[in-house]
Amino acid sequence: MEKVDSELVEILVCPANRERVSLVGRESVDSLNQAIAEGQILNVDGAPVSEPLQDGLLREDGKILYPVRDAIPVMLIGEGIPMDQLD
Repeated sequence: MEKVDSELVEILVCPANRERVSLVGRESVDSLNQAIAEGQILNVDGAPVSEPLQDGLLREDGKILYPVRDAIPVMLIGEGIPMDQLD
């Protein structure tokens, strides 16, 4: 599986509040994918997330994760995943 370019991650910021983002750990991705498979995860727009994550970029405050698909970060506000759904 291809990884997102680390140099790209360094310059990316959240489109909603301009906070920096960083790659999440495998454990977070696995937890989210389990919840996605169980139909428990919605994106910011309120739509169910059905596609498993390959990777994710977490906003500095830890509240929103942006999915990475085919090594390309999806930095659209509505596609962000609120992390409080895992609490």
